[in-house]
Amino acid sequence: MNNMKICVAGLGIIGGSLCMALKRAGYAVTGWNRSERPIKYALENKIIDSRAESFDCDVVFVALPPSATVQFIDTQIFKDGCIVADICGVKKVIEDSVFSQPRNFNYVGCHPMAGKEVSGIENACADLFDNANMIITRSDKTDTSSLDVIRKLAAEMGFKCIVECSAETHDKKIAYTSQLAHIVSNAYVKNKEIDGCLGFTGGSFQDMTRIAGVDEEVWSELYLKNSGNLAESIKSLIDALSDLKGAIEEGDRQLLTGLLQGGRQSYENCKNFVTDTDIIVKNLK
Repeated sequence: MNNMKICVAGLGIIGGSLCMALKRAGYAVTGWNRSERPIKYALENKIIDSRAESFDCDVVFVALPPSATVQFIDTQIFKDGCIVADICGVKKVIEDSVFSQPRNFNYVGCHPMAGKEVSGIENACADLFDNANMIITRSDKTDTSSLDVIRKLAAEMGFKCIVECSAETHDKKIAYTSQLAHIVSNAYVKNKEIDGCLGFTGGSFQDMTRIAGVDEEVWSELYLKNSGNLAESIKSLIDALSDLKGAIEEGDRQLLTGLLQGGRQSYENCKNFVTDTDIIVKNLK
């Protein structure tokens, strides 16, 4: 058993899965939650070893929504030199808050790129992060030794690839790769043709609708905390759809073919998307 003291604050599906992955890697994990039921479930199912009575820990992972994360970090007492790592889907707003005043702990921003369409600790699993991506944000205020610890823990939890970037880069990229996808899925299912579509659906429909039913309270906060970047991504999508709509309405096959070819080429080239010098990719064996 590793002697590092780790706590996970926020026992939803992601926080619960963090606990299980860390325990699988040989760590003892304490848990904290705003409500009692997830704590009881985590104890009964051995997802955590004990309830966190304090945060006298080496590492505290904060698995809460953005506003709750800021409040938690601002109001709790951490031991000197503790690593506090939030896992929010937006990073700049958290980083700005943490670095707005002197702290006795070392902050590292994280974002595990894994999840399910369902929520709650009942759906947590130890292998959720296996072969998944982990984003770690860094700045000139990031403690390098703490960064090393989070890299090590990420690898031990099963993450295959770690991407390190600034909080600004994270939020801009995630507006496109995650938040826009959820927005599109939500808008797509509002078409009246969804009624009576049983028997007319295949893999493409399932792919498009899979994330339409996620928790609106959670995701609306994430969207608004990253509103500028997300609005820019939505505008880009609207412009592309408008071009396609125009070519279809005009019956211009040459234009339509060119637009579709452009999309296909972008998709084929996306494997080379990591060209920004602000991004470092580490592939972990």
